[in-house]
Amino acid sequence: MSSATRPRPVFIAALPREIAGLVHGWRADETLPGRGIHLYWNEDAVVACAGMGAERAALAVEAALALGPVSELVSVGWAGACNGQLRTGDIVHADIVVDAKTGERYFSARNRGKDEDPRIVVTVGAVAGVREKQRLGESYNACAVEMEAATVARMARARELPFYAIKSISDGARFELPALARFSTPDGQFREAAFGMYVALRPALWKPVLSMAKASKLSAGRLQAEIKAHIERQGKRNL
Repeated sequence: MSSATRPRPVFIAALPREIAGLVHGWRADETLPGRGIHLYWNEDAVVACAGMGAERAALAVEAALALGPVSELVSVGWAGACNGQLRTGDIVHADIVVDAKTGERYFSARNRGKDEDPRIVVTVGAVAGVREKQRLGESYNACAVEMEAATVARMARARELPFYAIKSISDGARFELPALARFSTPDGQFREAAFGMYVALRPALWKPVLSMAKASKLSAGRLQAEIKAHIERQGKRNL
């Protein structure tokens, strides 16, 4: 079966930095970045990212679906820890994704161990600080929080596709993200240059931002390795 007709897994991230190393050398759609959408593919998988939040995740899914048959939808990316058991760079394979806005629950196709407690990830509409991460952990028994998985899960359900969520912890439960929300654009992008200027004028932020940068790099590297492993596992199952 040719790559044009063989169903492939589709991975939906928010930001290009989360998946940059993974898609190096892949084909890319050069017409979409002007709309804030980045689409990459090879014979084995498709990766799309269009920004943070539900609306942008939906755009990424639609762009990826246009490439051809899909075997599954996978939400990937950074997440914040809701408890002290998770550390920076830890990988979370969600069993349940909860939409905090609607309360709706989505179950992944992951096969967890018989005695393993389900891993719950909560999707919210804005970057979560320390207090919000704690509240979500207590309210939903959640281990992590992010902003796109529920949308990907909803679209997978509508198309009767298997759904997975693979998240990499970029900030611990007690780490307060420094004023990131104000640098998010309406189309789900992050104004890195403006944030850099903001931080440069505030020496008190230099240490936490440096820590955040190191954590993000570690988290992205481990996420990309996990996505590669997932592609390999799914490929073997389809032989």
